[in-house]
Amino acid sequence: MTALRIDPRDDVATALTALAPGDQVLGVTVRDEIPAGHKVALQPVAKGAPVLKYGWPIGRASADIAPGQHVHSHNLVTALVGLEDYAYAPQPVEPLQAGGRTFQGYRRADGKVGTRNEIWILSTVGCVARTAQKIAAEADRRFKGRVDGVIALTHPLGCSELGDDLASTRTITQALASHPNAGGVLIVGLGCETNQLGPLLESLDMPSERLRAFSAQLSEDEIEEGLAAVEALVQVAEDDRREPCPVSDLVVGLKCGGSDGFSGLTANPLVGRIADSVAGDGGVAILTEIPEIFGAERLLMGRARDAATFQGIVDVVDDFRRYFIAHGEPISENPSPGNIAGGITTLEEKSLGAVQKAGRGTVTEVLRYGEHTATPGVSLLEAPGNDAVSSTALTAAGATLILFTTGRGTPLGFPAPTLKIATNSSLAQRKPRWIDFDAGRIAAGQPIDDAAEALMDLVIATASGQATRAEENGEHEIALWKRGVTL
Repeated sequence: MTALRIDPRDDVATALTALAPGDQVLGVTVRDEIPAGHKVALQPVAKGAPVLKYGWPIGRASADIAPGQHVHSHNLVTALVGLEDYAYAPQPVEPLQAGGRTFQGYRRADGKVGTRNEIWILSTVGCVARTAQKIAAEADRRFKGRVDGVIALTHPLGCSELGDDLASTRTITQALASHPNAGGVLIVGLGCETNQLGPLLESLDMPSERLRAFSAQLSEDEIEEGLAAVEALVQVAEDDRREPCPVSDLVVGLKCGGSDGFSGLTANPLVGRIADSVAGDGGVAILTEIPEIFGAERLLMGRARDAATFQGIVDVVDDFRRYFIAHGEPISENPSPGNIAGGITTLEEKSLGAVQKAGRGTVTEVLRYGEHTATPGVSLLEAPGNDAVSSTALTAAGATLILFTTGRGTPLGFPAPTLKIATNSSLAQRKPRWIDFDAGRIAAGQPIDDAAEALMDLVIATASGQATRAEENGEHEIALWKRGVTL
């Protein structure tokens, strides 16, 4: 098979291999050179008419399109503009099957279950980011093997912030400090920052033996004080032991970065199967990147568990659209150059592929940035598409493992163990130090159910302690969402 038509209503098929003029595809003679991952027209589409893929419009034709032609940015444009009207129209949702699997996790005193037992060093402000990193590097060397690792999670913010920005920085720091993957937390402050250490500590509800903090300006030797604090935390955390935990205790973050034309055919629907497995067992799957559901939001709205959840989806989508409009930006300022090179033409096309990561389950809650998941099922989290910002938000919302699909590849890793899932086998073969799983096998003919079983095995192994490629490479980054004024 050289091309795939996803839905019988589709006007286009996606090339699974590069096509040349004269090739025959699904009864159509190819007219143009068409790279793998790009679209070929299967039937004529008049200028101005919608173009269907996934059975939904992915934009409108900007020129007459003939069968066999390459369909891309030269003849297809977005139809997204401004705000839209939505009506609550719930659709039937099939019950998800429970798999009954378990993983080896760390059960915390508050009932949460971690997939790692690490010491996290957080900074209140960017001024002490390097201090936190120096402490973490030496502590990880000094205490290796006693815990799963000592990691610095730093950012450049925390000073000269006002209002919502300051509140968000504090909220995300608080959420990370109480994350179940952290067996102990050291918070390093400076002393003069707006994100003051005192109010931050007052808001934390965690066992005192698992928390240490100090201000560098008040310390005679901040590195040595930090190392002593980490050693005290290690002495507590090293007694923690993994135990069998049901998949209902798993919180999986769903993320895509550097999508291509294969994303909606292979990796994203494959991850959707994992989301269904987790949600079917009573766990949580969190979908985010709100600007990357524009054009596909109605699919999620139809799966809202009730009218209130539907309205929550409407509100978070509309708020993001207004955010773009207020800054004078088109809401369709996506896909990225890498997405376009990989075959994605419009935001609608990208979104219809991206939402497949959420599987078929009921959307049970809508979380605002910095909020923590509390309801089993599929959660929708407010955050932008930026990889580091959204993955940090997923972790802060409670994700203890992240499934990250990519057609272009990235070395970046995040606080929660992150499995990189290649949409195409070429990427998996070129970047074995980045990629954990090759979903390109689906395009090569492997049944998606078989691929899903193999990926679920990897999810269980990773949740039980097996290192991801990003962890092996020492990649642990966070980024905070900056929206307001800096003094």
